[in-house]
Amino acid sequence: MSLAPVIATPLGFGTGPLGNLFREISDEDARATLDAAWDAGVRYYDTAPFYGAGLSEIRLGEALSGRPRDSYVLSTKVGRVVLDEEEPASHARSGPFEHGRRNKVVDDWSADGTERALEGSLERLGVDRIDVVWVHDIAQDAYGDLWLQKLEEARTGAFRVLTRLRDEGVIRAWGLGVNRTEPVELTLALEEPRPDGFLLGGCYTLLDHAHALQRLLPTAREQGVDMVVGAPYNSGILAGGGHFQYSDAPPAVLDRVRRINETASRYGVSTKAVALQFALAPAVAVAVIPGASRPDRVAEDAAALREEVPAALWSELRDAGLVCPDAPLPGNAG
Repeated sequence: MSLAPVIATPLGFGTGPLGNLFREISDEDARATLDAAWDAGVRYYDTAPFYGAGLSEIRLGEALSGRPRDSYVLSTKVGRVVLDEEEPASHARSGPFEHGRRNKVVDDWSADGTERALEGSLERLGVDRIDVVWVHDIAQDAYGDLWLQKLEEARTGAFRVLTRLRDEGVIRAWGLGVNRTEPVELTLALEEPRPDGFLLGGCYTLLDHAHALQRLLPTAREQGVDMVVGAPYNSGILAGGGHFQYSDAPPAVLDRVRRINETASRYGVSTKAVALQFALAPAVAVAVIPGASRPDRVAEDAAALREEVPAALWSELRDAGLVCPDAPLPGNAG
């Protein structure tokens, strides 16, 4: 099957920021942001055990606890298992989720690890089922052939468990949640197991789409596999922040963003509108899931999808080399 029958609304919500991504936010701010997403009509929510060592899942579960379970779509991820054991208070942490819970998180894409991860997610979310499960970050921080070993572990472990759970009706769909295209390319080349889609974080955006466009999207279209676009603002740089792919943005990226901002400003539209609508233009894209940690940011995202972006803007971005010549554009502009 594909993801389209499961994820029926184009705007979802990515809850990475609610795991204290880059900075600590209060439970009250997290709840207000999730309530704002619901009020804006968001009915698809994505989370992961890795986001703050389960903090994102806990906050999301509490916010959704009073909502009818059939009224929203929920996805989480496997590949990381959150342990009850905590890091000692003296242990200095680093990374994008250094402000999350202190519970230890271990990598595990095996069959047993997949089942343990799902059990933990169900408990933290306080639900009896998850709609879509992504196999998380196979290629994250992997060099040389190491990520290929992780992919093989997932192929013989997580992929088979999730295929069985889908066939039994326990989950509705599964796929890969990654920020590199290569694992998805190799997975789609396998005879089995077959994923229903993929969550591509940060590499089908205004700033980074050439590789996915050339190497991944044609195969996905041929096989009827759908895409959810995560991190459409590339960790915040396209939404006024300073991070690109979870690090400080380099000068070349800052210059590219400046040119995009100036073009959008001349046409009287927001850069958010350009970024979100571009990400949804491919035929295989079923949803985009920006994250937020403030209620007003959610309102901006919802408004951005409704903005009218002139065809001339898309043509200008293409002529300036800011989008690839063959990239799908909203409304087939130009």
